Amino acid sequence: MAKKIKARADNLRRSLALEAARIVEEQGIEDYRLAKRKAAERLGVGDQAALPKNSEIEAALGERQRLFAGESHTLWLRRLRDVARRAMRLLAEFEPRLVGPVLSGTATRHSNVLLHVFADAPEAVAIRLMECEIPYRPCERRLRMNAERVVRLPGYRFVAGDVTVVTTVFPPHGVRQAPMSPVDGRPMRRAALAELDRLLAE
Repeated sequence: MAKKIKARADNLRRSLALEAARIVEEQGIEDYRLAKRKAAERLGVGDQAALPKNSEIEAALGERQRLFAGESHTLWLRRLRDVARRAMRLLAEFEPRLVGPVLSGTATRHSNVLLHVFADAPEAVAIRLMECEIPYRPCERRLRMNAERVVRLPGYRFVAGDVTVVTTVFPPHGVRQAPMSPVDGRPMRRAALAELDRLLAE
């Protein structure tokens, strides 16, 4: 009996993870918590304990992309990474790091290229964009650094073709401490240009 209950619970979590992944991909929702709430509403699940972890949603998203998107997803991901590489070269003086779905490989058609850059003054990044005649808009990102500390950091948003690039500006020492990943709560994976080049060469 206990095995049957556990199997039903596991199947429900998997169904919720797959539905949340579909919502992320089709609706462009970046917040996995919102996606799982929408999935629960759609499947009529009221038990919070049944909700999947964010890491389960990300795994389901990757699985869905392999099964249904295949080559088109691979080509789109490469395009996003090419844009990331060009943007990182442009902002090389700020030690850019690629983060998020474009790095993990789970980017959708709605995903932005997310970069962390490091500067004494955020305005230095804006000046660099102006020098290159790239229109931009200021923005702000809210990131969790640890269990107790959430910070608001300035950034700049600009467009390369049909891809939006969002930079978040950290102080120089921020290169040593990555914020917490919203997927698994661990320090966010960051990739310098050399690692991105290796990914593109594969």
